[in-house]
Amino acid sequence: MDDDYPLVHRDPAPGLYGRLRVLTGGLDPARWLAEGGPGAGAFGTVAGVSAAGFPAYARILHPASLDGRPVRWAAVGAAYGRPVGPGTYWHRLVGMDRLYQNAAVYGLPGVWDEHPAEGPTPPDVARALIPVLARHTGTPDRCWFGLWSGYGRWDFDSVPAFPTPGREEVLLAGALDDAVSPVELDEFAELPDLWWPDDRAWCVGGDVDLVSTYVGGSEALIAELLAAPELEAHRVAPGDPVG
Repeated sequence: MDDDYPLVHRDPAPGLYGRLRVLTGGLDPARWLAEGGPGAGAFGTVAGVSAAGFPAYARILHPASLDGRPVRWAAVGAAYGRPVGPGTYWHRLVGMDRLYQNAAVYGLPGVWDEHPAEGPTPPDVARALIPVLARHTGTPDRCWFGLWSGYGRWDFDSVPAFPTPGREEVLLAGALDDAVSPVELDEFAELPDLWWPDDRAWCVGGDVDLVSTYVGGSEALIAELLAAPELEAHRVAPGDPVG
């Protein structure tokens, strides 16, 4: 029987994802994430999205927007009379169903008109994260990145991948400053889901289904992220559920 649906066209996997090298062998740099072990993060938890074993963790909220300008969750919550905390879910904050993406009408005039970006770290959030992260690693020029192989735009079937809870990730290599460079390849290209430096001082984690980015690292790093004026961040625990 013929398939009723034609195969979706996917471009061949690029050798460079922006300025990040796509590795076609040698997954050793990701072994510490893949092997897990006692205390490893479970699927759907902070440590499962980032990585287990760090002293502290932060949740970075992806902003909503109004006329293309970023809007903090705290501003949205104030408009609805609802507080924003470490475990706040966006759909509950705005009083919508969990499948809020399917709503025909949404937004609040003068407050917000676009939901937070769902997926890995948005470019503007990444640009604010990078200088903070760079101050907390000795290897900012030697970093590793994981990109979910299932985004569908490129054919990564022939590229080796490493497992994380619920996902298979292609391994990329480059400098921390190049984390946003995939937008040079395609303005809609997803940034990597995972970022970590060669010295493993921290790990940034995101996911296709989330409107937040999670960072595990030292107490000093997390304190600086919580205080960063360009970021809306909350302290979380490794076993907390993600959203």
